[in-house]
Amino acid sequence: MTTDRRYTEGLLFTDFYQLTMAQLYFRHGLAERRVQFDFFFRSHPHYGEHSAGYSIFAGLEWLLDWMEETRATRADVEYLRSMTGASGERLFDDDFLNWLADNGTMDGLTIRAVPEGRVVHPNAPLLVVDGPLAMAQLVETPVLNHLNYQTLVATKASRIREATHGALILEFGMRRAHDRGANAGTRAALIGGADFSSNVGVSRLMGVQPKGTHAHSMVQAFLALGGSELDAFRAFADLYPDDCILLVDTIDTLASGVPNAIRVFEELRRRGHVPIGIRLDSGDLAYLAIQAAIQLDAAGFDEVGIVISNNLDELVIWQIVTQIREEAPRYGVNPERLLRRLAHGVGTALITSTGDAALVGVYKLVAIEDGGRLRPAIKLSESRAKTLNPGDKRLWRVYDQRGKATADLIGLAHEKHGTGEPLTLCHPTDEPRRRRLVAEEVREIEALHEDVFVDGHRIGDPPDLEVMRARRRADLDRLDPGVKRLMNPHLYHVSLSQALWDSKHDLVRRLRAEIEPLSR
Repeated sequence: MTTDRRYTEGLLFTDFYQLTMAQLYFRHGLAERRVQFDFFFRSHPHYGEHSAGYSIFAGLEWLLDWMEETRATRADVEYLRSMTGASGERLFDDDFLNWLADNGTMDGLTIRAVPEGRVVHPNAPLLVVDGPLAMAQLVETPVLNHLNYQTLVATKASRIREATHGALILEFGMRRAHDRGANAGTRAALIGGADFSSNVGVSRLMGVQPKGTHAHSMVQAFLALGGSELDAFRAFADLYPDDCILLVDTIDTLASGVPNAIRVFEELRRRGHVPIGIRLDSGDLAYLAIQAAIQLDAAGFDEVGIVISNNLDELVIWQIVTQIREEAPRYGVNPERLLRRLAHGVGTALITSTGDAALVGVYKLVAIEDGGRLRPAIKLSESRAKTLNPGDKRLWRVYDQRGKATADLIGLAHEKHGTGEPLTLCHPTDEPRRRRLVAEEVREIEALHEDVFVDGHRIGDPPDLEVMRARRRADLDRLDPGVKRLMNPHLYHVSLSQALWDSKHDLVRRLRAEIEPLSR
């Protein structure tokens, strides 16, 4: 079995039906027909009893990397040439394969998208692929693969960050991730809210220092060989005197681990070093953090950090924060000072987005060229909410007089939206529902789409991590607190312009009129 990633991560990194569709389009003279596909997701992630009220867009730059690097290779074409169907006949003909060998690149594709790191919402077109039908079809699977997972994890990371109220977050999930998905997950977590990661390779790639402590096994090894927890701590501190974080729960956190850590910290201080902190990885983390802080403070280590870990997610962190605020004053500990001292090591729940394992992202044909112009394409559904918003569109964000985001507006490409005039926001499916904003209620209207990929090449340099983080922070600052609630968030509205609403429903009525006689 080959492990050559040229086959698994190149043009064949797609679903089989994308290739059979490409040959069908070629056979009917449609392969080069200009089309547009939209990527959007249908709902924010759900986590059982709670759900997100916003999402963080991620994965775009890795998708663009893949598109710039990928083209049909001789090996790809020969593999397709060898494939046969149930009858024993070849599935892919030579004329199509010759076309694919010559045209299996992204050179004809153009992409406009919302920048990575932005707050995004359901049913809004976050990425639009424009170009020849066959290749636009072939990239469907990679688009969904790159954007769905990273957006899912970036959203989880942002919610965790909101729960910590800005405290340090360390992503520790690599060992629980799904194979190489760990790399995409770590990248998304760093965009979405994690400060650092234990994943060394992706930390290097993203320009941050990898972080970690030590393993329980280090203490266990010293104990098994006749030594002590204190011996293990001293060995670690001797090797890393300026980066010393000690894991204190191998034996007994408060009776052994913290006292031994304090002894080692005192030795480091006498040698001129500043200890970094301790890590709590089991038990009642809120109570243990309070009691550890009492011991550390009494020994003069009131600036030493306390890392907590073990099955943390946003709700567990929220509960820990609540418990510390209630319980710490009983012991004479300032709860807000302790909360600022904490760092949170988050693993499985973040890298796997525990609760909702997938984002409901889709990639749909919305326009096709006919007679020299793009004509809207639509998919009807028994669910009105799943009926597509057809045509060549743009996306805007509307800010109210407070400067807060009040709605995302989807409109047709030819529309112009600016301040100083009234604005009508139409509900996507409910005809009577309109929201009319007078000019004074609109402070700003921001175009969210940018050209990021034109004729097979990336536009501009990839943004660095801090740029993407700054986008996230700026968007969250302009989002109403109710939308950011961890439980039962307020619904943020994604609306249609009047022109798009009219175009969509004219098309729906026309199609239903055509099929009505067939249903009789």
